[in-house]
Amino acid sequence: MSKHNGNFLTRFLQRAANIEETEVKATSISFAFVFILMTAYYILRPVRDAMASDWTDAELSFLWTLNFFISTGVVALYGIAVSRIRFQRLVPGVYAFFAVSFMLFYLAVTAAEDQTLIDKSFYVWVSVFALFHISVFWSFMSDLFNKEQAKRLFAVIAAGASAGALLGPLIPALFAGMVGTHTLMLIAAGMLVLPVPLILYLSKLKVTQLHNEAVHADLSKAKIGGNPLVGFKLFFTNPYLLAIGIFIFLYTMIGSFVYFEQKNLLAEFDRSARTQILGGIDWIVNVLTFGLAFFATGRLLGKFGMGFTLALLPVLIVAGMLVLAFAPIIVILLAIQVARRSGNYAVTRPAREMLFTEVDRETRFKAKPVIDIVVYRGGDMATAWFFTGLTQGLGLGMGAVALVGSGIAAIWAGVGIYLGRLYNRERGA
Repeated sequence: MSKHNGNFLTRFLQRAANIEETEVKATSISFAFVFILMTAYYILRPVRDAMASDWTDAELSFLWTLNFFISTGVVALYGIAVSRIRFQRLVPGVYAFFAVSFMLFYLAVTAAEDQTLIDKSFYVWVSVFALFHISVFWSFMSDLFNKEQAKRLFAVIAAGASAGALLGPLIPALFAGMVGTHTLMLIAAGMLVLPVPLILYLSKLKVTQLHNEAVHADLSKAKIGGNPLVGFKLFFTNPYLLAIGIFIFLYTMIGSFVYFEQKNLLAEFDRSARTQILGGIDWIVNVLTFGLAFFATGRLLGKFGMGFTLALLPVLIVAGMLVLAFAPIIVILLAIQVARRSGNYAVTRPAREMLFTEVDRETRFKAKPVIDIVVYRGGDMATAWFFTGLTQGLGLGMGAVALVGSGIAAIWAGVGIYLGRLYNRERGA
C-alpha cells in the first residue's frame, strides 16, 4: 500500500519514523501502553518514598531485607508462570493483578485506623511492581513485532516511556496536597486497568494488520532458568564480571546512603508535602535524564572512553558528599540525589549495560541475573543495615556519614576506571 495514503497522523509517522501504514495502530497503541505504565509508576513512587520518613533506619532496613527475599521469590514465580501460562493471557493478567492489588491497598488504608502495617506492605509491594511493569511490557513487544519492525519501531515506542516519566511525577508534585496521597494510589490503580484492553487489541492487531502470527518472544531472558549456581560460579570466577558486580554494589551503597539521609531530613514535613517534594525531584531527574541521554552520553563515551564515563558520576558524588559533610542541609542533599539519579540513568547505566556486550551469550544470561538481582538487591539490603549501624549504632550525624559516603564514592570511582581498562582489554583496544 502506498505510504502517502491515510490520515495526517499516519502520514506524519511514516515520514518522521519510517512506520508503515499497517504498523501505525500497533505502534501508537504501544506508545500509549508504556506511557500509561510509566505515568502510573511515577505516581506511586513518591507516595511510597514519602512513607519512609515515618520509620526509623532499622525499620526501613528490615523492609529492604524483606524486599530482597520477596522480589527474588516473585521473580521465580513469574518464571514458572511464563512456562505454564499462554503469554497473551499472562501479560494482561499481570497488570490486572497489580491494578487490583493497589485498589485493595487504597481500600485498606482508608478503612484502617492504624495504617502502619498497610503502609509498610505497600512500600515493599511498589518495589516488587517496579521489577515487572517495564520488563513485562518489553517482553510483550518482542512477542508483537518481528525483528525488522523492532529495529524501526522500538525507539518510537520507548519515547512513550520517557513521556510518561515526565508526566507521572507532576501529578503528585502538583496535586498531593489537594487530593491526598491515598487518592493517588487509587488514580494509579485505575490507570493500570487501562492496559488490559490495549493488550487484547494489540494481540488482535498482531494477526490482522501486522501478520506476525509466527513471532514469539524469547522468554528465556525474562526468567532465571537453569541451575542458579552456574551463574554464581561464572560471576565469582570471571574478574571482568566480578568488577562489574563490585561497581554495582558500590553504586547501591551510595544510593542507600543518599536515600536514608533524604528520608531522615524529610521527616519534619507531613506526608503530602514529602510526596510533592519527591514528585518534583522525580520530574527534574527525568528531564535531566532525557536531555543528557540525547546530548551527553554518546559524546562522553566516544571522546573520553569507558573508564572516564564510569568514573564521572562517582567523582561528582565525592565532591557533593564533601560539601554535604560541612553543610548538612536538605537543599544540598536533594541536589546530590538529583545528580546521582539523572547521572546514573543517562550516563552510568547505559555505559554499564555496554559492558555486557563483551561477554558471550551464555555468560550474559546466566551471570547477569546474579548481578542485577542478587548483587543489586543484596547490596541495598547490606548497605541499609550498614547505614543503620552508623546512625543508630554509633550515633553518627549527617556530616560524619557524608564523609564515609565520600570515601565509598572514591572507591567507586577507582573501580570505574579499572573496569574501563578491563573493558578495553576485552575488546582488544
